Amino acid sequence: MKYTYSQEKIHTFGGINFADKILADAHIYGSIDEHLGPRDVRATFGYGDLVRSYLMLTLCGGDCAEDVADHLGGELSQLEGFKVPSPDTLLRMQKQLDTEKRAVGSKGGAVNELSINDEMNGLMVALLLRTGQLSPKGKGHVPDFDNQFLPTGKYDSKRGYKKADGYFPGVASIGNCPVYIEGRNGNSNVKFGQADTLERTYALFRESGIEIERSRMDCGSFTKEVVDTVKANSTYFYIRAQRCAALCDIVRGITDWQQVEIGHRDYGVATIEYAQFGGERVYRYVVSREKRDDGQGDLFTGYSFTYRAIITNDPDMNDLEVVGFYNARGNSERLFDEMNNDFLWKKMPFSFLEQNTVFLIMTAICHNLYRFVLSFVAKRVDFVKATFRLKKFIFRFVALPVKWIRRGRGKVLKLYTARPYHLLLE
Repeated sequence: MKYTYSQEKIHTFGGINFADKILADAHIYGSIDEHLGPRDVRATFGYGDLVRSYLMLTLCGGDCAEDVADHLGGELSQLEGFKVPSPDTLLRMQKQLDTEKRAVGSKGGAVNELSINDEMNGLMVALLLRTGQLSPKGKGHVPDFDNQFLPTGKYDSKRGYKKADGYFPGVASIGNCPVYIEGRNGNSNVKFGQADTLERTYALFRESGIEIERSRMDCGSFTKEVVDTVKANSTYFYIRAQRCAALCDIVRGITDWQQVEIGHRDYGVATIEYAQFGGERVYRYVVSREKRDDGQGDLFTGYSFTYRAIITNDPDMNDLEVVGFYNARGNSERLFDEMNNDFLWKKMPFSFLEQNTVFLIMTAICHNLYRFVLSFVAKRVDFVKATFRLKKFIFRFVALPVKWIRRGRGKVLKLYTARPYHLLLE
């Protein structure tokens, strides 16, 4: 094997020049600085530089602030007009954005620690409006809400229901974009204070002019307080119901099951009306049942079926449509997979909840901006698809050998590829 060396300064991840220009043309970085305000007058970097650094770091395959100094500083330095902050500066800027965490006692005597950062959440929604991923004129916004347990051995993390130390943030999303994140410690019960969290989420939507038509949640949201809050802030709601003896008695008496196919499996579906939570208000329950493969009888009904129910106030959708619409919240589960594995939620850098909450929201903003860039690129070139996960996007788009060369009085980016990147500039 023969070889030779070259001293040419060629960058490996040249695709970030195009991603960065797309965001700069949308005035993203300036909007961040305007929303969060200026730092100290002696500060060299603004908060726009913080998000810019982390997003470009992630697009180059980095997974921590230290990668800026150890591996990827040269790659980020190719961006025009951008001075790369040090890892210490990136971490210090995040600490400056934290808010004091709250300790709230529950009826059972447990102390629940919450981190509520309205400023960062407001920025996240403001950027979604700027990029057009959300629209105040749009109809039919559907928020999903869920809690995600993040195992971690941080200084103040507490033991959660998964028998591990960690945090348990509440996350609201619309489509595949996080829109509100509230930090919680690992010992917090999923239902504790959830109605208040949702009220803060809906208040942010109202302030931003976002109309909510339908809301979806799993059985962790099945409480009277949450149902009342969701009903007051959205036209329709769909929440997975928890079992109780009285509801099971009614389900046991259903005889007119409609046979349908959902996801290539046979189900029976039916509607009943039931007054839950000991009140007089009657809600519609869409019940589905699936034959158990093992033939074992259900503990509550005695039949060999798996039963599930969805509480809703929607009188128009038929039973199959309600089940199908609720099942679409699986997108929020995929979102958690992306955040954990692509956008660094597994690698929180700080020792305290309030600082890690800033990190979670900041990386969620990076995720949303990535989705914006991905959609923009996929509409203009055929070698990128809007469904790409981050790793595939890096391989297909970001991994591009480039070199800045001087031509006349200006600089030109020389691309070592035949792919039509120029279409992104037209």
